[in-house]
Amino acid sequence: MSGIIKDRTLYKSAPQDERTAREAACYAFLENVGAEYVRLDHEKADTMEACEEIDECLGVKICKNLFLCNRQKTAFYLLLMPGDKPFRTKDLSAQIESSRLSFSGEEAMQELLGVTPGSVSVLGLMNDKESRVRLLIDRDVLSEEYFGCHPCINTSSLKIKTADLLEKIIPASGHEYTEVEL
Repeated sequence: MSGIIKDRTLYKSAPQDERTAREAACYAFLENVGAEYVRLDHEKADTMEACEEIDECLGVKICKNLFLCNRQKTAFYLLLMPGDKPFRTKDLSAQIESSRLSFSGEEAMQELLGVTPGSVSVLGLMNDKESRVRLLIDRDVLSEEYFGCHPCINTSSLKIKTADLLEKIIPASGHEYTEVEL
């Protein structure tokens, strides 16, 4: 274990201490849509190994959040997939009819989702007011009762019901999702 969790206390509410504006906006958004969550605060989590420790504590499976784009940087995608599944561009490209997918740069990530590398989250879709990002969710993520994500910053993690993701969070963000199988 990487030892990034110093206090294993789980919270069911927004933090009372000062947080970044983008993190505070996530908690306000979740409260506004009526999505319940369990929160764990920790040191910066920027590797899948660190996320394993967090997810073990929260009792959820690791979920990769990949921010992708086409070669022309005219189409953007947020892919949610199990952390233990390998990502093969070819498999996804065929399903969404977009060739030459690659990881999008930090500038587009900040502009469209309001996040920085390591903090990509489905909650960032609340910042994509023009719905320029297409949400893709692997069916294995959809089959789980809960999923884990960051509140747009990688020093806290949330456990949220998948039903709340589909019925409250995604609709409130103004997006739809495409189910994919990787």
